[in-house]
Amino acid sequence: MGANSSSKRPVFDDKEDVNFDHFQILRAIGKGSFGKVCIVQKRDTEKMYAMKYMNKQQCIERDEVRNVFRELEILQEIEHVFLVNLWYSFQDEEDMFMVVDLLLGGDLRYHLQQNVQFTEDAVRLYLCEMTLALDYLQSQHIIHRDIKPDNILLDEQGHAHLTDFNIATIIKDGERATALAGTKPYMAPEIFQSFVSGGTGYAFEVDWWSLGVTIFEVLRSWRPYDIHASNSVESLLQLFSTVSVQYSSSWNKDLVSLLRKLLTVNPEHRFCSLAQMQTAPYLSDVNWDDVYEKKMEPGFVPNKGRLHCDPTFELEEMILESRPLHKKKKRLAKNRSRDNSKDSQSVGETDSLSHTHTHTHTSQKSHFTLTVV
Repeated sequence: MGANSSSKRPVFDDKEDVNFDHFQILRAIGKGSFGKVCIVQKRDTEKMYAMKYMNKQQCIERDEVRNVFRELEILQEIEHVFLVNLWYSFQDEEDMFMVVDLLLGGDLRYHLQQNVQFTEDAVRLYLCEMTLALDYLQSQHIIHRDIKPDNILLDEQGHAHLTDFNIATIIKDGERATALAGTKPYMAPEIFQSFVSGGTGYAFEVDWWSLGVTIFEVLRSWRPYDIHASNSVESLLQLFSTVSVQYSSSWNKDLVSLLRKLLTVNPEHRFCSLAQMQTAPYLSDVNWDDVYEKKMEPGFVPNKGRLHCDPTFELEEMILESRPLHKKKKRLAKNRSRDNSKDSQSVGETDSLSHTHTHTHTSQKSHFTLTVV
């Protein structure tokens, strides 16, 4: 190395709260209702993560604060091999941040849009891995409520991981959920029924219905029911009571039998546990310990030579974004300088209200209180 270069990494105090300055922003890779996602590298360890960030003012304007805090509450308490796990959370004057596992294999929706033809063997492993993820969430009293190809990410080896707990909810023993929440084509019939009639609500069974819809779609490239966001709730209830799912004649009959169990309209008769899934002939020879330890070889391995996301995300961040993340440090420093200048000109004031950053470590995960200034 040249005389003026250094291989030393910055060293941060272990007792210091993790914040935006601890990360190098590499590139934007996604966006959604929650905000945006970029690849980051922690400066001291050089470990790579995905960073989700949400503008605080927009969260308030869109009445999404409750969802953000619920997602944080859930992510801070869970960890599983087939989930996208939280590492750090913090905030600054503009945004809230969640730093999570980085999975570079792309989501299943991206691969469907790239016309990937998934084999039954490949999808069988996704089914097993998501079964273990849902079994774990159920043990933690969590309903995800948004299982779909968009929210299943692949790692570089091709293993599936569930992400996005933005509309997840926690129910204790005996409780039922009642809110109309989810993405319509993947929502179970009882969610709509509960909305229309009040009824008894719904529980963990809704995630297993969504898993059935997702597996069907990944195999066939279209969903078992022709449902769109514009469909009324009443029309969907009519659809579920009159339309039968058409399965491919080329599919393994045991696979079809299992999908029928997942796509059973009556939740009382639907498969909705690991124990039930293990009784299915289609999965009778599965070594579940091997699944958990990622010893089963995926049938589809993403190309390691490319980034599996829409390249326009990076262009939008660089060109169209009014507050690009890579210019945040300079922008905030300028704002603080301006605020300090105003404070110094104030007469008769002994204290000024500064921007607040509240952050408390719990192991590697952290908690914060929303502070809008």
